[in-house]
This record gives sequence, structure tokens and C-alpha cells, in this order.
Amino acid sequence: MSSSAATRPELLQTLRESVAGGFPVAVAELSKLVRIPSVSWAAFDPQPVSESADAVAALVTGLGVFETVQVARAPIGTGADAPLGQPAVLATRAARNGRPTILLYAHHDVQPPGKDEDWDSLPFEPTVRGDRLYGRGAADDKAGVMAHIAAIRSFVETVGADFDLGLALFIEGEEEFGSRSFTNFLSAHRSELAADVIVVADSDNWDVDTPALTVGLRGNVTFRLTVSTLEHASHSGMFGGAVPDAMLAAIRLLATLHAEDGSVAVEGLASREAATPDYPEEQLRHEAALLEGVAPIGSGTILSRLWSKPAITVTGIDAPSVGNASNTLSPSVSVKISARIAPGQQGTEAFAALERHLRSNAPFGAHIEIDDVDTGNGFLVDTSGWAVTEAKTSMTDAWGVEAVETGIGGSIPFIADLVEMFPAAQILVTGVEDPDSRAHSPNESLHLGVFQRAILTEAVLLARLNERQ
Repeated sequence: MSSSAATRPELLQTLRESVAGGFPVAVAELSKLVRIPSVSWAAFDPQPVSESADAVAALVTGLGVFETVQVARAPIGTGADAPLGQPAVLATRAARNGRPTILLYAHHDVQPPGKDEDWDSLPFEPTVRGDRLYGRGAADDKAGVMAHIAAIRSFVETVGADFDLGLALFIEGEEEFGSRSFTNFLSAHRSELAADVIVVADSDNWDVDTPALTVGLRGNVTFRLTVSTLEHASHSGMFGGAVPDAMLAAIRLLATLHAEDGSVAVEGLASREAATPDYPEEQLRHEAALLEGVAPIGSGTILSRLWSKPAITVTGIDAPSVGNASNTLSPSVSVKISARIAPGQQGTEAFAALERHLRSNAPFGAHIEIDDVDTGNGFLVDTSGWAVTEAKTSMTDAWGVEAVETGIGGSIPFIADLVEMFPAAQILVTGVEDPDSRAHSPNESLHLGVFQRAILTEAVLLARLNERQ
């Protein structure tokens, strides 16, 4: 089968029937994974992450097609005392008769759930309402894990267990905590992870009826900024008006990060020019849940703002709460800053620009401290490769409509590590999410129709690559 040939109708129909027949099991297995609160952040109990890895490994072993299945960890950083990262699942099967090898990636860890009262049902109690499955990780990214497993299951059911396609599965356990051991894991398992095609199932689709292949990803820079003006708290009545408190200084400093229209105003942060599909403001207002009367920010087309330009968000503040507020001048305030950077700009370069800006704009001589820095590079897919054609054909077969090539405002920094480690591999960024999935937010959910079509897409892709000459 060449990259331009259509999928054989009888093969497509058999795969479609297999995916449909196995779909209730896939949803049930996904629900079991969602019940495991596998939050990978350092402040959370690591035991559920290990439990989640073991559960995924059991599902992978149950497929009966891999030569090796293991739960493994890699150190974070270097040195004999470097801590180990969270457990990942790695499974391999060698290619035969000149067939390519495909590596399937997803992650089994999840974001913190936040407050239970912000959810319409408990975050770790998977709940079906209408055509959506709700729960933390139901979409991001345990659905990606199960899309791989269910697709392999239907592929094997259709073509048999004696197939020639090389197959590797890498289910990471700390993507939501910055993939801090990722590079070391790649180095330790380089030969097992080597592949001709890498599928990263951690993105979204254009809508619930239209698939998307993500071809551009913004990079990211995150850090903690601490602004200090006093050695200790002082009475706001006695000294207010003459002494700058840290909150005042922090507010003034943070305001310098944006221009009047809300666009980023940090010299040295790049933008990228690229054509974008039509995306009206009404769609943005609906998908982002903008309140009535609140205007969008930035300039240029809306999708260029989301895909190709930098963004800076203050995602957390450590300061006295309103309930505990006293009449004092705060000596120090800390904030968490999350910046998204345009594809093509290095994360280290962007951080240097942000640091220069903050230090040069500190008001009233406030003291600035920056720590807990993480950087990640963006990514642009080479769409000229045969794997992109194979993936888009598979999407059209499974969804009944052609795929849209999209960028994404979020970041998957480890993809740059994959490119560096495996420069010859073709990387495909797919996913099971849609604009209403609310990944990372309360009431995260998975559209079950999208899930079934994502499974079928991947099953078709596996079958096509197994026949590729």
C-alpha cells in the first residue's frame, strides 16, 4: 500500500465493526483508570501514580502482542542522589519483513482536581452525562492511553497477532509535572523507543465532528516571581502612603507585561506569521466561556494569537487571603507566571527576555527573585512526510470528513526532546479532546463519539502501516 492509496474497503469495514464492538469495554477500562487519582505533582501522594502505571501495564500485557512490557523510572537530573521521576510504562515489539515501527505515546498522570464543589460530579468518579464522560483525566490523557490500547486490540482482532508492524508503547507518568525525567528516560531506553513514526496522542480536534492533526505547538516558560519591599510587615495606617508594599509593587510590575490591548509587551518574545483557518469571535467567546461584555485581547487573527504569538498568564498568587487580611503592608508577594512562546523560539531565550524585562521594570526599587524555572521549546511538524499523509487518510476514513491542520496554544515541550533524540522519526500529534473537553479545568470531559472515532483512526493507521511496502 502506498501513502496515497485508499484503505481497502473490506479492511476499513472490519476495523470499524471491531472498534464498535469493543467500545463499551474501552469506556469501562477508561473509567477504571479515571478512578485512580494519579496526580504527579510533588505535593501529592505518589502512590496513586504507581497504581495507575501498574493498571496500564496490566492492560498492555493483556493485549498479548508485545515482546516486553515494563514499568520503569528515570532520574530527574544528574548525580547519584538524583530523585527518580514518576513511573512510565514501556512496551516493545520488533518490526519484521521491512515494515516500519510506530511508537505510540500518551500519559497516565493527571492535573490536580481542584475543589470538589467546582465539579458537577466528583472528579475521580467517572460519570456519563449525555454523550460525554466526565472526570479528571477522562480526556487528558487517559483517553489517549485507552485510544492506543483499544486501537491495538481492534487492529490485532482484524489482522491477527502475527503482524509485521513494529510497535512500541510509551505511557509517561509525569507529563503534567513538566516531564522532568523525560530526557533521561529517552536516553536510558533509546533503542526500545526508536521508531519511524511517533504518534503523540495528547492534543485536540477541531470540533466533535472534524478531526485535527496538530502541526504547530507553542513552547512554554514557567517560574515563580517573588517581589519584596520590606524586611517585615508594617502597619498600613502608620506607613501606608509613604512605604510601597509588595502587593503594590507586584501589581505595577505585572502590569508592564502587557500593552493596553492585552498583547504581550516584553521585548525579545517572538511571534510567528502563519495563515490560519477562519475562527470567528463568537466561537472564541463560546469555547473560552467569556462573560458578557468582556472583550478578547491581543491583535491579529484570533487563531494567530492562540497558536503563533506569545501569551503571559499569572496562574497563582501567594498573598494573604481576604479572610485573613489584616491592616498591614505585605513585605513579599510571590506569583506563578506561565508564558507560552511562539513556535520556533527557544525556551531559554524567552526566559532570558522575561527575566530582563522584570528586573529592569521593578518599581520603587523592589527586590526581585526568580526561581523554580521550567522551559520548553515549541514545535512545528514537517507536513511533507509520508506519515502525515497516512494519518490524514486514516482520519478521513474514520471520521468521514477531511482533517484540519491546526496549531495549538498549549505546550508539549517533550516533543522537542523527541525530535532531538530521534531526528529521522516523523512525529504526528493527534488527540481525543475537543473544544468542550475543559482539560485541566473542573468538569473535564471526553466526547464519546470523538473517542470512538479516535480509536478507529489509530486502528486504521496501524493497519495501513502494517501493509506499507
